[in-house]
Amino acid sequence: MMDEKLVTVARFEDSIEAEIAKQLLVDNGIKSVVTGEYVANNLYAGGVAADMWVQTFESDARRAMEILESNEKEEE
Repeated sequence: MMDEKLVTVARFEDSIEAEIAKQLLVDNGIKSVVTGEYVANNLYAGGVAADMWVQTFESDARRAMEILESNEKEEE
């Protein structure tokens, strides 16, 4: 797995949602990381905007997307 590449399985604008998705994957035995960019704004002008990506190893990507999609449907 050392040379296996990371792939993006989900994108979020909220770092908390990204961390929740990551933890869901970890709870299901899939190693994952949250990467992304924070754009700090003046707190009086709207706080912090973010583009966050949840990434897994390529070999886990399909299963990770299925888990996230299944969880999304349960929340509806």
